Amino acid sequence: MGVTENYQALLARRDRVLSPSYRLFYEEPLHIVRAEGVWIYDADGRRYLDAYNNIPVAGHCHPYIVEELAKQAMLLNTHTRYLNERPVELAERLLATMPSAMGSVILTNSGSEANDLAVRISRMVTGGTGVIVTDCAYHGTSDLLQGMSPVTGLPTGPDIFTIEVPLVMRDAGEFAAIVEGALDRMREEGVKPAALLVDTIFGSDGAIAEPAGFLKGAIAAIHREGGLFIADEVQPGFGRTGAGMWGFQRHGIVPDFVTMGKPMGNGYPVASLVTRREIAEAFARRQRYFNTFGGSTVSCAAALATLDVIEREGLIENAAKTGAYLSERLQSLVDRYDVLTGLRGAGLFQGVQTRSGEIAGRIINGLRRAGVLIGGAGRGNAALKVRPPLPITPADVDLLIHSFDQVLQGEFNN
Repeated sequence: MGVTENYQALLARRDRVLSPSYRLFYEEPLHIVRAEGVWIYDADGRRYLDAYNNIPVAGHCHPYIVEELAKQAMLLNTHTRYLNERPVELAERLLATMPSAMGSVILTNSGSEANDLAVRISRMVTGGTGVIVTDCAYHGTSDLLQGMSPVTGLPTGPDIFTIEVPLVMRDAGEFAAIVEGALDRMREEGVKPAALLVDTIFGSDGAIAEPAGFLKGAIAAIHREGGLFIADEVQPGFGRTGAGMWGFQRHGIVPDFVTMGKPMGNGYPVASLVTRREIAEAFARRQRYFNTFGGSTVSCAAALATLDVIEREGLIENAAKTGAYLSERLQSLVDRYDVLTGLRGAGLFQGVQTRSGEIAGRIINGLRRAGVLIGGAGRGNAALKVRPPLPITPADVDLLIHSFDQVLQGEFNN
């Protein structure tokens, strides 16, 4: 898109009225006006392949989801203090995707709220305060969770213990040893553990997925010390890894809490916390919980329709099949270009490691100019996050790889 007068005027209007705490993507921000499937369109009609946004998990503006949402909005939009089928059906559908030990659903309006609530409950039922998170974690926007999101650059909160996760694990026991080290530090400082909180694809750390099963020992370690495990599924959930509905399933584990957010309503605000029945009962004995918008009938309609599309259109299977093809094609670039140093991930969540954040930024902005959207992650923002909507096709992957190849040639082979 050219830098038009209208474009500049909109930037100026935005700067005047929106807080400077907001940030726009890319050196040349996009003025987008519509989206469909895996494509985003700018104000000049140019289309961009969206290989970044996990929020429209079923594809941007999926007509069935939009229709179901609109139908419910015209009928009733209320909260969970009235009896209605929608939140009950959604809870039933979510629990059907979970291990049988998971028995209670709390509906919220954001992943941040779900994570905040999981930490609050874990501290309440264990009597502990210590929480372990990774050094590049991002878990939400509340004051509590900003202190558990080191990737923001803000100080960690009290009794938060960070761990550095290797980009490539030596073996399945390495992560458990790292968590045990954090638990030793807690013991030395007189802090009782409450929880281990991780995103099960370690997306903000740069997509760390292998070896499958490496979370098992860490969960055993936190349980031995009386703490609980919170599986943050905001990024890997709803089929993205191709190994099932949830990222934790790749590890053969049963969490104490599962939190979910962004993709749950395919872009409509809805989120959830799922936990074991005995934990929910212990929390309920001490505190009530209600959210005006969490579990509204319209948000539930959007979430139910999203689950329908994931199932009917075989999106988990596509994440596995097309994700394997994406990984294969990305690996071919890693093998050819020295500025790329590794590839990690699962399904349609891939992290391409580069030599530096500066290199990653050049690639991200080069791809944006070429009509492909990706993002950055990891230490120094040196990993490229490739995370498209799940309906992406092999032909779309070919376009992504061709554009990626052209950018690498133009930026680094001159």
